[in-house]
Amino acid sequence: MKSLVAIAAFAALALGASAQPAVKILVVDMAKLYDTHWRTQDNNAKIQSDDQKAQEEVEKMNKEGNVLVEEYKSLDEQLKNPTLNTEAKAKAQDAAQKKLDAIQTKQREVQTFIQNTRNTLGQRLNTFRSLMLEEISKTVTDVAKRKGATLVIDKAGPTAIGISNVIYSDPGFDITDDVSKELNKDRPAGTPAPAPASMEKGPAAPSSTPSPGSTGPVTLPGIGGTKK
Repeated sequence: MKSLVAIAAFAALALGASAQPAVKILVVDMAKLYDTHWRTQDNNAKIQSDDQKAQEEVEKMNKEGNVLVEEYKSLDEQLKNPTLNTEAKAKAQDAAQKKLDAIQTKQREVQTFIQNTRNTLGQRLNTFRSLMLEEISKTVTDVAKRKGATLVIDKAGPTAIGISNVIYSDPGFDITDDVSKELNKDRPAGTPAPAPASMEKGPAAPSSTPSPGSTGPVTLPGIGGTKK
């Protein structure tokens, strides 16, 4: 009797186990999907263009600052002239002080412009990245479902100690290319083909690479003191 009960229990467990769907794990590279998406590259180009315009504006402001500096130096040299009478010296000192104030104002203007540019471009990139990752995640889910996946792992995401979420993956389970085709099927004719992820270079503004997990400052020249 005990043997029959044991056999029945084993059969029940086996039946329950067989009723469960087979686990199918697929792998995807979210960073690659983001970097090679045509919209990402189009957005990068726009941000780079706006960053370049901002740098040109800073250069223009720097030149204006340099003119003020040269004028201040000229006034400073006049003050060293021992032949100046008291009235002339007072006028030169007043003019020099006003010029110095103008230089400091220009420096603050440049720094404010740089900071505002960084904030604006950074916000644009963050907003774009958030929307793109939402779209990509949805497409990954759709493709994974069609392939009968029970779990999808992002092999691009590092852990807290810098080790990838995936130590090894069979290429046969990687659906990155399938998702990429799905994402880029509406790429307008005539737009550049997506570059390999390893070749991606992001805008100088927030992030030197707009991969999902990275961001950095805009590289814009500032007066800092004065350019020579």
